[in-house]
Amino acid sequence: MALPAWLTSRKRSATARSVLAGEAAAEAARKQEQEQAARREAAEGAEEAEFPVAGDVHAAAFFDLDNTVMQGAALFHFGRGLYKRKFFRKRELSRFAWQQAYFRLAGSENADHMQDARESALSIVKGHRVSELMAIGEEIYDEYMAGRIWPGTRALAQAHLDAGQKVWLVTAAPVETATIIARRLGLTGALGTVAESVGGIYTGRLVGEPLHGPAKAEAVRALAAAERLDLDRCAAYSDSANDIPMLSLVGYPYAINPDSRLRAHAREMGWRLRDYRRGRKAAKVGIPAAAGVGALAGGAVAAAAVQRRRR
Repeated sequence: MALPAWLTSRKRSATARSVLAGEAAAEAARKQEQEQAARREAAEGAEEAEFPVAGDVHAAAFFDLDNTVMQGAALFHFGRGLYKRKFFRKRELSRFAWQQAYFRLAGSENADHMQDARESALSIVKGHRVSELMAIGEEIYDEYMAGRIWPGTRALAQAHLDAGQKVWLVTAAPVETATIIARRLGLTGALGTVAESVGGIYTGRLVGEPLHGPAKAEAVRALAAAERLDLDRCAAYSDSANDIPMLSLVGYPYAINPDSRLRAHAREMGWRLRDYRRGRKAAKVGIPAAAGVGALAGGAVAAAAVQRRRR
């Protein structure tokens, strides 16, 4: 590092040399701070300039829903609305309350138990019209969901929209619910779990499996191919380690309000992190403390009830 001329005199006393050493150290520290500030400014400017790229028609953004775009689980809120409208009988409430409690306490997904829960829930909506649940979903969004959208994530989605890019929700929630939320937020659309319907009436069967984990990645890959997107130029956002397959597909993966596993993975991979929760406390995906057993059961029912229809 070159020093100013006024610091380079050769003949000085011991005291003068001490002064010189101090002045040189101060000058070096000042220059280091200036260089670091310049690097930070350049890095920030490069990030803002490169992403999202305005007018890039081969780029898009994919957002998980629960705890990424919206606080809590969309299915829980939808279930609350259905229960309020007396959509379920007491016998069904108690059964699904037990199943939901099992999932929360066990901390794992037993395939046979989950299959039983899905089949039981789907039997609830069998024979109901798709249009009926869509109309109810519009009301429930206003009652329970509109006030739970994370402003920070909403701003990220809007940045993509402002850049002329398409933005999709990608969620295990029913496609009807996801579509309502996407439309209300001004997004392009939604990829969600589909419940089979014939003639506009639910049959009580799923079309394939819930859109969860690897299935989300497959949905994003298929949509990208259909839309002629370059996944290396796309972004994906999620709070859950279950969505690592989807996040790994794109060039710009973001961990939003991440669970512990995703946070650790994101740090290891150098992915971007954003946390909009107060005090970094994880928002509960399941049941708020004040919720009753009835609402709990409603969320469990909704989690599989509206899950798939054939278009």
